[in-house]
Amino acid sequence: MDDADDTFMRSWTGTIIGPPNSVHDGRIYQLKLFCDMDYPDKPPMVRFQTPINMACVDQETGLVEPNLFPMLTNWQRKFTMEDLLVSLKKEMSASYNRKLHQPTAQGNDDRRMEQKDIVLRCVIL
Repeated sequence: MDDADDTFMRSWTGTIIGPPNSVHDGRIYQLKLFCDMDYPDKPPMVRFQTPINMACVDQETGLVEPNLFPMLTNWQRKFTMEDLLVSLKKEMSASYNRKLHQPTAQGNDDRRMEQKDIVLRCVIL
């Protein structure tokens, strides 16, 4: 959660470590997830804070476009934040995303994580 005082638990920060054997391999992606008052009946808004090139992500805003990302299009009440992050990671490995040229991360050594660090610092599968 972004704010411990948020009694409605509406604003979240997520982290995805890019899948192996893709252009995302070892990169660390930060996301913001926001749940409005209709959650969990309606999906959260998801925005990549880290620059990323994916078919379902608006390049200007980092917003995951609900109509281009099947999990948001077909949202079900039973889905969790973890399900959403895992699904986005799988989407990174899809054939149409896995080799797309990625923007250079700014100010953090390309936000890459060495394999030895994954065990120590893993945030999400």
